[in-house]
Amino acid sequence: MTKKSFSILILILCIGLIMTGCPKKTVMKEEATSMKSEEPARETERKEMEGVKTKEVEPSTVQEKEFEKSLVAKAEPGIAGEVLESKLLKDIHFDFDKYDIRPGDAEILKENAALLVKFSNTKIQIEGHCDERGTIEYNLALGERRANHAKQYLVSLGIPQNRLSTISYGKERPLDPGHNEEAWAKNRRAHFIILSK
Repeated sequence: MTKKSFSILILILCIGLIMTGCPKKTVMKEEATSMKSEEPARETERKEMEGVKTKEVEPSTVQEKEFEKSLVAKAEPGIAGEVLESKLLKDIHFDFDKYDIRPGDAEILKENAALLVKFSNTKIQIEGHCDERGTIEYNLALGERRANHAKQYLVSLGIPQNRLSTISYGKERPLDPGHNEEAWAKNRRAHFIILSK
């Protein structure tokens, strides 16, 4: 190979290297430009997300006020003194002579648990109730099993045991004083009350 052809070969290689090097610089500029154009979009997105976070806080404040408004002193004080009731904590009901949690009542317990998660300082007592049939002793035991099953279900949903207590009233505190199946169905229940601090 002559010196002249060697020089031409080197020149071609240099030109090739320069040519392949140029697009990289252009790409880098484009990336920098696109990053600059993305910054305002990201800033806008961040502000929108902050707006969403602010909006999410508002409903919980509304729910807290609604929860506080729903609290009323129970007519009959509990063992530990005054207790409160809330329409937001719903009763569950049981079949005759049973203490199993039915599917529909499991959904109610999930709603109650969600409320208790939001208001983590709230302690509740679960009252077990029965209809008028059966002896006092039998119904006290059945009411206790109903309250305990409701408690265990709430614990399985993540509510700490130390926030839940149970009591059985058996058939002594009927919701409906009637002597028929409709009244009995209302009276076979677990009722949730809030223990005042």
